[in-house]
Amino acid sequence: MDKYLICGLGNPGDEYVGTRHNTGFMVLDAFAKASNIVFEDKRYGFVAETSLKGRKIILLKPTTFMNLSGNAVRYWLTKENIDQKRLLIISDDVALPLGAFRLKSNGSNGGHNGLGHIQQLIGQDFARLRMGIGNDYLKGGQTNWVLGRYSEEDVKTLHPSIDIAVEIIKSFVLAGTDITMNQFNKIGKKQ
Repeated sequence: MDKYLICGLGNPGDEYVGTRHNTGFMVLDAFAKASNIVFEDKRYGFVAETSLKGRKIILLKPTTFMNLSGNAVRYWLTKENIDQKRLLIISDDVALPLGAFRLKSNGSNGGHNGLGHIQQLIGQDFARLRMGIGNDYLKGGQTNWVLGRYSEEDVKTLHPSIDIAVEIIKSFVLAGTDITMNQFNKIGKKQ
């Protein structure tokens, strides 16, 4: 059975729930809810498993804290013997407006510490779904911005893109990165 590792980036702990930096966790929570599965506390992360048309999907929310996310990703790729081409990382991105998103097959980390650590450990040849959180902060205020909570208004803008992100995960597993990028990236710009 083909296996896929879908990793949403975030920080563990109640104080980080609902923060912009935990958008990756929010996407996986939505996917798990739609799939009627629950996360279990396992090594380096909260893990849930499901299958889709004969393909096994492992969802991972690292508990290593953002800056050490690569430890969790590398461990689960190795443990489950998953090819890096079947890895999708979901992260927040200040370079995209709130509600926008972009799927890429590889590339730079864009200054994102979680992506940066993963790249240090496994290289940059993996798919990533960047979820826009906007950048409405003053110079020097990025840390407070990404660790800040979404407002109720923000959540209204964010929710449709999280729903689409759930569909992107399914498409990534069933159709691959290129077809999924062609299908969804044009929608992501309009959000």
